Amino acid sequence: MQSAISAESGFLHRTKALQESIPGRIVVTFAATTLVAACAHVSLPLPFTPVPLTLQNFAVLLVGMALGPVAGFSAMVLYLVQGAMGLPMFTPNGPMGVARLIGPTAGFLFAYPLVAASAGWTVRAMRNVGSRFTRGIVAGTVSTLILFAFGASWMATLLHLNAAAIWHMGVAPFLPGEIVKVTAAAGIYSAMQRWRQA
Repeated sequence: MQSAISAESGFLHRTKALQESIPGRIVVTFAATTLVAACAHVSLPLPFTPVPLTLQNFAVLLVGMALGPVAGFSAMVLYLVQGAMGLPMFTPNGPMGVARLIGPTAGFLFAYPLVAASAGWTVRAMRNVGSRFTRGIVAGTVSTLILFAFGASWMATLLHLNAAAIWHMGVAPFLPGEIVKVTAAAGIYSAMQRWRQA
């Protein structure tokens, strides 16, 4: 039993040391962009809007909470660069590469670095307030507001839509799913923090 505990402690120490090294940070950053890309491919197009239902937002929130504001921001900038280069980073519906970054969903994509930074900053700024899960919920909610503000504004400008149309095409249909995504990201973040402090 004692040897098992020692082995687990040694593994956790080595994992934490890897995450703090430069090669470790590079690996974690690329892993974060891969996670977001994988979640982007869990996508369901909707007939009444160019914005699909996707798990992408969940991954961006989790990356921000887990990596922090600077690393989260950097990972999402790298994600956009990878997507602009034509790598399969975005949802499979619609054009790939730079064309996606000037289309109707570009506002959501360009918000991702700010969303990740906001989520990471908020959970750290609230480190002495409430539980880890509560901090995750607050961070996810604030960051999701930023996401929708950017995404809906871009779509309204590009497609010349009024506020009512944007609400029905770019916000309202996604709110129930966003509640689930924020809750899931907060729960996983809370579990990760407990593991890190073990």
